[in-house]
Amino acid sequence: MSLGQQHRRLLGEAVRSRRRHLKLTQEKLAEKSGLSTVFISRIECAKESPSLDSLVKIARALGVKVRDLVQDC
Repeated sequence: MSLGQQHRRLLGEAVRSRRRHLKLTQEKLAEKSGLSTVFISRIECAKESPSLDSLVKIARALGVKVRDLVQDC
């Protein structure tokens, strides 16, 4: 697994974990963040790397700071 793949996996796990902790569906997170459900799913499955702007939107929707999502990456 490449370093990029590992970072995507860790970020996806962090997003999914926080979303589930808040009892949000991917659809609800997408709505709150202004992003698509497909995009949220692709991030959680480590198939997509979000831009900084998208990462900020996701973090805000989850009530955390970006650093909280990427600290293990």
